[in-house]
Amino acid sequence: MQTNQADTFTPWRATKFYFPQVLQAFSQSFTYPLVGSIVVHGVNGVSDYTAFAQGLIVMFMVGALGCGLVTTGMVHGRDKEGFRQFRRLNFRIALMMLVLQLLVCAPPLDVLVFQKILGLQPDLARVARNTMLYGQVMQFTFFMRNVPFVALFNAKNSAAANVATLCRIALTAAFSPLFRRIGWVGPGWGVVAMTIPVLLEMALGYWMARPYIRALQNDNPEPSSLMTQLAFTLPLSIGGILLAMAPFMVGVFIGHADEPVRMFAIHAVSIGLANPLGFAALRMQSVVIAYPPRFKGDRAMLKYALIAGAALAACLLVCQVPAVCRWYFSGVQNLPDADIPLVRRVVALYLLLPLLQSMRGYFEGVAAWLRCPNAILAGQATNLGALVLMLELALRLHVPGYLMGVSAILFAIFMTCLVIRLGIACRHT
Repeated sequence: MQTNQADTFTPWRATKFYFPQVLQAFSQSFTYPLVGSIVVHGVNGVSDYTAFAQGLIVMFMVGALGCGLVTTGMVHGRDKEGFRQFRRLNFRIALMMLVLQLLVCAPPLDVLVFQKILGLQPDLARVARNTMLYGQVMQFTFFMRNVPFVALFNAKNSAAANVATLCRIALTAAFSPLFRRIGWVGPGWGVVAMTIPVLLEMALGYWMARPYIRALQNDNPEPSSLMTQLAFTLPLSIGGILLAMAPFMVGVFIGHADEPVRMFAIHAVSIGLANPLGFAALRMQSVVIAYPPRFKGDRAMLKYALIAGAALAACLLVCQVPAVCRWYFSGVQNLPDADIPLVRRVVALYLLLPLLQSMRGYFEGVAAWLRCPNAILAGQATNLGALVLMLELALRLHVPGYLMGVSAILFAIFMTCLVIRLGIACRHT
């Protein structure tokens, strides 16, 4: 139970903490469609975008090694020594990630991953591999950004972290039309347009987090050691890898459907629009950690998560407006007119994504607060299993490729919520 009155849950306090994170997650994810508009206007158009997206998917799957680091820092890095050990752990995992990323980009693994498994033609496989190779600076910077952001989140100053991310999205948004106007288009310039803003975001984060890091005290008689934090992070990281494999598996299965390049382009554009809201909804996890249930059976945060997820889902309705639909999918993302009704149909199904992700964030937050990362790991393992099961079923039933991804993703998140909820119930018994 929280003893500090300022830490007690109220909808207003939760919203003040949550809203900056919603903006941060939304803007962070929305950079990918903006960069995609640079890539898709290159020489090979949609084909390059398909390969570019596949390269990012593999890169983020490797980066999922550290997906539990922010949660670890919020739970274990609240005192000076715990934070110092968190910083060491974050840096070491970042170095390990860079080594693995280089290995995947080197022969013969690059041929195995991009040509054999993903089924890309040699020229497109080269685009995907180069995207991952040149994206290493951006990936490492993302890891280094964890340190100041954890300090800001623990100080309940998510607004400052949001300012840093909004500066990144503003610079990316400026790069998108600028690069297209001066002819800096294609996958290589897409990586450049992503990397420079992330460097700015990291620098601003460190600058704003300095007073909070300096103010940390050694007031914990039993600070968390590096090994304790590693043991907490490992299940989350394993689960993160499993989750990061989900878009990879979607790409594999769509690659075996009819018209794979066209179908994956529709999937990439639609998920690129839905994911920002889905990631924003998933930030409910940190809100639950900041304002955990006050007693067994406390449903206040659960109700808040439901309302927040529904509100975020409503934002996707704007894509059903014909004029907006034509402007974005045809004008910005350069999709053929014949594909616009298909992508519009997929986005309508993605209305369920923010609601399901908000519920998942709630259950993951409760499990993290109870220091039960295995429940989260079980849910994330279920996510991958349910996803592959639905993709296999869709492929056997000859479901169109553009519908395979959305149906599998929604089903997998639902099953994730169910399994984590069961894990929490077992923890209480």
